[in-house]
Order: sequence, then C-alpha cells, then structure tokens
Amino acid sequence: MKKKELISLALMVILFISCSKKQIKIAVVGDSITEGYGLSNKSKNAYPVMLDSILGSNYSVVNCGRSSTTVQKKGDVPYWNCGEFYNVFAFEPDIIIIKLGTNDVRPRMDGKQGTNWNDVNFSKDYQAMIDTFNTINTKPKIFLCLPIPIYKNPFNWNDGDSSLSTSVLPAVKKIAELNNLPVIDLYTQMSSQPENFLDGIHPNEKGTRIMAEFIAKSIKGNK
Repeated sequence: MKKKELISLALMVILFISCSKKQIKIAVVGDSITEGYGLSNKSKNAYPVMLDSILGSNYSVVNCGRSSTTVQKKGDVPYWNCGEFYNVFAFEPDIIIIKLGTNDVRPRMDGKQGTNWNDVNFSKDYQAMIDTFNTINTKPKIFLCLPIPIYKNPFNWNDGDSSLSTSVLPAVKKIAELNNLPVIDLYTQMSSQPENFLDGIHPNEKGTRIMAEFIAKSIKGNK
C-alpha cells in the first residue's frame, strides 16, 4: 500500500473514532430490589443489567444497589455508609437513577425499637443525597423513582404498603417538585401484578424486565 493511501486510511480511522458517540453512563442507586435479591442470576436479571441491555451500546449502566439500605442517615443501614455510594462518584455518571425508600418504612434490624421512618429525616437526607450527587463533575441528570408496591410482609413488616404509599411516595414527589427532577412512577407501573414478585417485595425476572423497560422509556422520554 502506498504512503498516500496509508495516510488516507489513518485519517479515516481517526475521523471514525472522533465521530463515534460517547457512551452515556448511568448509575442506578437502590436497595435489594436494585441489587437483585432473590433472583437466580442477578448479574443477568437484576433490572439495572436488563436496562443496560435494553438501552443498547450508546449507554453503559452500572448497578449501585445495596441490600437493606435506607435514605436516612440514622436508618439501620444507611446507603451513605456503603461502598456502592462511593462507586457512584468513581463512575462519574451522566445520569443517576435513585430508587430508595422501601427500607425506610420497615422495622429496624439493629435491635432498636420501631421502624426506620422519620418524615423530617427522610426528606432532609434525600435532599442531601441529591445535593451531594450534584457535586459530581459530570453534573448528572437525576431521576427519582417511586418505590414499587409491597404486596406481602414476609419479614414481619407492619402495614408495609400503606406506610409506603402514605409516607415515602408523597415525600419523593415533593422532593422531585422542589428540585425540578423527573419522577419514574414504578409504584403505579408495578401495581396489580403480585404474580411478578418473588416474596411480595422483590420482583421476579418478569418483574425486573417490566421495570427495566419502563425506566428505559422514561430516560429516553426525558432527554
């Protein structure tokens, strides 16, 4: 091949690389529902993994879910103290999806009496989480998810879904409104389908697929 032809080929390769789209990076923040608790293969069927597949090669999705975690810093397992929280910053995402709140209404697991729920602390700490994520250099777009329904209480949760719908849901909606952030209403989307849950709290493979498809649609509809 002649030198002139080699130069032309090299220029074409450089042009192709420069014109290639940069992947949009998405970090999914959440608890055991996000991590993939109960699934036979969470590395394949957790909803963030399915989301990555559905969105295609222009996106890169990382699962930052950690079981049992709460929004509240005074909860029994604060998300703030987990390695996944710091993974969000290391990943430097363009989009952050927050799906927390379910464990904020459950009974405490640290030996203390009562539930995790405190309306003032929940709203304050959720706002603090948003403010903290806003310090990431990429200035990520943040989506807030309304938690999915609680159909049963296999872990002795007292009145779980009622507490969720009357406390967490309105609090998340208000925070989203105050910050002008998009809401992904997974609560409504996953309603009336208890058959798609493993234990009344965690979705099965069909349920995670429905969640992933709905989140993908919400992301593409809010560009």
